[in-house]
Amino acid sequence: MAPYEALYGRKCRSPIGWFEVGETALFGPDLVLQAMEKVKVIQQWLATTQIRHKSYADVRRRGLEFSIGDWVFLKVSPMKGCVGDPSYITPIKDVQVTGDLTYEEVPSAILDRQVKKLRNKEMASVKVLCRNQQVEEVTWEVEKAMKSKYPYLCEPKGEVQGAEWGH
Repeated sequence: MAPYEALYGRKCRSPIGWFEVGETALFGPDLVLQAMEKVKVIQQWLATTQIRHKSYADVRRRGLEFSIGDWVFLKVSPMKGCVGDPSYITPIKDVQVTGDLTYEEVPSAILDRQVKKLRNKEMASVKVLCRNQQVEEVTWEVEKAMKSKYPYLCEPKGEVQGAEWGH
């Protein structure tokens, strides 16, 4: 028994194993031609299999056409588990979707501020709550970028808000 067969429980399917002992010489153009013929047979089998799978899929496929303004159901796999809380549902009028089906999260409040000390500098970050988000979904953003992009958030609204942005 060959070592490969003993290890894997089957014969080796290398080009050398395609032929019986003494059937052909291991060198020369005959080996290459025979290997090319085997490759062609395998390619034909793959093409036949692909055509068969395509015909099975085509039987189940339906041609769908949509027009602008049609309502459709979109199946989405949840990323964080099942959403059962109706407070997570956002009204359509509150989300401004662009042409490439993206939207921008608009921050509504600054919840916290922290300063991280690096080797040579300090980096200020703010905890931002965006509109239509729950408190669990807040993110930390760079304070300078938030001040430049959303200046209305840094306007003092009493002692606490002014103290968060003050230096």
